[in-house]
Amino acid sequence: MEGETSWESHTVSFQFNQPTEDESFTEINARNNEETLVSLEAIIPDDILEKVFSFMPIACVVRLASVCWRWYRVVHSISSWTSMLPQKPWYFMFTSSDSIDGHAYDPSLRKWYSITLPCHVKSNWISSASGGLVSFMENEKSCEICIFNPLVKGCRILQGPPAAHNPDYSAIAMSVNRKSNSYTLAVAKSKQIPGDYLQWDFSIDIYESENCSWVTSIREVLMGWRGGDESVICNGVFYCLIYATGIVGASERRHGLIAHDFSARTHCSSLLSMVIPVPCSLTCGRLMNLKDKLVMVGGIGKQDRPDIIKGIGIWELCKKEWREVARMPHKFFQGFGELDDVFASCGMEDLIYIQSYGAPALLVYDMSQKQWRWSVKCPVPKRFPLQLFTGFCFEPRIEAVA
Repeated sequence: MEGETSWESHTVSFQFNQPTEDESFTEINARNNEETLVSLEAIIPDDILEKVFSFMPIACVVRLASVCWRWYRVVHSISSWTSMLPQKPWYFMFTSSDSIDGHAYDPSLRKWYSITLPCHVKSNWISSASGGLVSFMENEKSCEICIFNPLVKGCRILQGPPAAHNPDYSAIAMSVNRKSNSYTLAVAKSKQIPGDYLQWDFSIDIYESENCSWVTSIREVLMGWRGGDESVICNGVFYCLIYATGIVGASERRHGLIAHDFSARTHCSSLLSMVIPVPCSLTCGRLMNLKDKLVMVGGIGKQDRPDIIKGIGIWELCKKEWREVARMPHKFFQGFGELDDVFASCGMEDLIYIQSYGAPALLVYDMSQKQWRWSVKCPVPKRFPLQLFTGFCFEPRIEAVA
């Protein structure tokens, strides 16, 4: 693989160390108190320190909090980070297990950090992230949602939508408003109507943290389609991939995209009447919000065998038309080794992460530079042939609170 010789392990425990109150760099006495040397740090106002810290990678900021009590206070000042420029998203990778402990990749410093998530969630739960927060939901029951910041301790447990527990498929999407420190959750659920494999009960429930309640509910019976676990919120619109339930020929596409605008007070038309077709026959699709643009990473199926993957493409939705942004070069596609027809992929800002479920190799695509590259090798080894890996990306922010 390209860059393999430069791969190295940089596992670091990522946590805040609170200094004792007498630790300070404010002044140094010397020459039997005849002369007092005052450090530059002592005369810099807090607001200037905040500005300086805001230009540093978040991993460096966390370490600065351990230097002295004043720096700890400045780092933990919420006003320090509300206007901070967006950080490059980190990718949290973990292996399939009962509890999720794993490693997060920092693309700015090209290092992996050992992180233990604050909530007891399982690897088969579905997730969504926005503005420094991550939400996890149990796929099969959808009755409990965990919301937390991966960098700091603390976890909020939220009861799921009041109806339609135990769905066959669930999807969750999250959107954080940084100005108001509020967030929106959207949960889509699909349940097969008994005795009819073509018809599925489909629902969308929306939660607003400002109201602390589920405020909107949409329900519809989909004929020939069902929901899955892939959704995202982009520019106030909830997008969800749906899947054909009937027999699909080689020339037909097995995926579609439905959209619900949050600004619409009432929902009169059918969701299926506004389905956006996918750009080509896909083995799988992964949705993400990159700078308020809807982007999809998909496995491209062969023309005669649409269930067999032949490559991976990236598309951006412009109004209701897909524009191809990039296609993975064959040398990177071969590098996955055990890449199946489905894979993990997520992204924020300008970065897209793509990972095979069968290996810890992580590929990064930079949308702004149009560049593919392997990340530094993850320190988690593959211990047995059927071991699975997955992950999610999040923006590292200290001030985000659930």
